[in-house]
Amino acid sequence: MNGNADTFDYQKSLKKSGHQTINRFIKVEKYINRPLASLLVRAIFNTGITPNQLTLGSFFLFMLAAFFFSRGEYAFSVLAGVLTQLAAIIDSADGMLARSKNMCSHFGSCLDLFLDRVSDFFLITAISLGQYLYSGNLTLLVLGLLGAGLYLLQVIEYYITNILTGNSKTGETGEARALMLLLILIFSIANRQDILIYLLLVETVLMVIYHFFHFLSLGYRRQ
Repeated sequence: MNGNADTFDYQKSLKKSGHQTINRFIKVEKYINRPLASLLVRAIFNTGITPNQLTLGSFFLFMLAAFFFSRGEYAFSVLAGVLTQLAAIIDSADGMLARSKNMCSHFGSCLDLFLDRVSDFFLITAISLGQYLYSGNLTLLVLGLLGAGLYLLQVIEYYITNILTGNSKTGETGEARALMLLLILIFSIANRQDILIYLLLVETVLMVIYHFFHFLSLGYRRQ
């Protein structure tokens, strides 16, 4: 690719992430979402579609998926899982389009982060509600709602730690989120979203504890 203004440059579209631990072990974003997102970016590259419009489109699909998850029926859950993965791919495309067309903005980055957190909350909550309606197991609903709260808490801890360390980069947890969204699709097809709820609860408890002590250790070292 010659990288001119009218040509999509795949390498230019990739984000430069400094979070090497996640990227070393999780490759969903690298090998699945980005290659598929690049096909979309190529198709719309010379149109008037903006990165923020892709962000909003992805958010709409996430909300639609959450609605179908909340129905508590297998067919709707599979459809919701597919919509979730499609939304994840479009969510990768917005940043790729912005970088490749030099349209990156602080607002765009914040919009993406903001809507991602809203989407995550509604997806996890809807899955928990759907599992309760499907199985009648109130425990799954309670654990799922707890997992949703802890998930948001771990994200807050992560970004506050970044403020402490002066790390202003955004989107560095993209691989971890991409894995979670892919697992949502897999467990939806397998009709075992109860396992997903248990895994999410374990992961969030461990990460909340880790981020808590990591933040304190960084603080004491900087005193």
